[in-house]
Amino acid sequence: MHIKVGTRSSRLAIWQAAYIQTLLHQAGLTSELVLIETKGDLVLDRSLAKIGSKGVFTQELEDQLRDGTIDIAVHSAKDLPSSLPPDLSIIAFTERELANDVLVSRNKAVSLKGGQAFRIGTSSTRRVAMLKHYCPHLTTVDMRGNLQTRIRKLDEGQCDALLLAYAGVHRMEYDDLIVEHLPVTEFTPAVGQGSVAIEAATSLNSEVADTLTRIINHEPTAACLRAERAFLARLEGGCSIPSFALAQWINEQTISLTGGLVSLDGEQLLRETFTGTSNEAQLIGHSLAESILERGGDELLQQIRQQL
Repeated sequence: MHIKVGTRSSRLAIWQAAYIQTLLHQAGLTSELVLIETKGDLVLDRSLAKIGSKGVFTQELEDQLRDGTIDIAVHSAKDLPSSLPPDLSIIAFTERELANDVLVSRNKAVSLKGGQAFRIGTSSTRRVAMLKHYCPHLTTVDMRGNLQTRIRKLDEGQCDALLLAYAGVHRMEYDDLIVEHLPVTEFTPAVGQGSVAIEAATSLNSEVADTLTRIINHEPTAACLRAERAFLARLEGGCSIPSFALAQWINEQTISLTGGLVSLDGEQLLRETFTGTSNEAQLIGHSLAESILERGGDELLQQIRQQL
């Protein structure tokens, strides 16, 4: 069985795809990488909210899934839209890396805890809103581009620190630049952060799809992401909406899902936690979203969409 693996061409994306290749090769399958540029990779002079967040890092890969140029597409799970077209599906999630955000800087004295003012680079609407809520004394700088580009901009002095996902920093071996790990109890990450998702067309041979799922999918992670993605789908959220959710196992049977919304100015933050069994993962996510919406999230979402 030979698998054509589609991926974006950044170093981190290629690392993720190469990791999937390793799993395939260990199972006796051969594979090849197909590098694909997405709109999100090419348009760097505007924020994600301005260029349209839905599918901004996935559309071109999905087009090649449909025409059979590739068999599977490898994505950062947090980049996938909350709902997929009926002819596409997620067939696997990899085991999750630590999901938290980290502060990255050449200056080891930089900290969110100290109260000092500095400039922090991020392209995430969620992170900007969280920073305004918890650290209003900081100045945020829009920072698009892949990880290496952002670190270059940091070194050029465009900002004093970056706020990034630990998973990408660790996978690219920049751990020595981490000056602070942010607690998920406050800076709750984006849905899917830390996991890699495998997408395929529903027309893919069922035996091939089942084989790939068996080889790649990490079911404990997949259960958590089903809860998180159900939450996001009910909110109809995307990359430009400052929503957050993290599901974690609290024992062998029970998942805890914490999620919510924060206003763009950081003034209003809604966060709740729901629990249930793994079989109830989607129900947990949907129920949490309903509760957030009833507490004022519906009006908050309308305000956010009007302001973006």
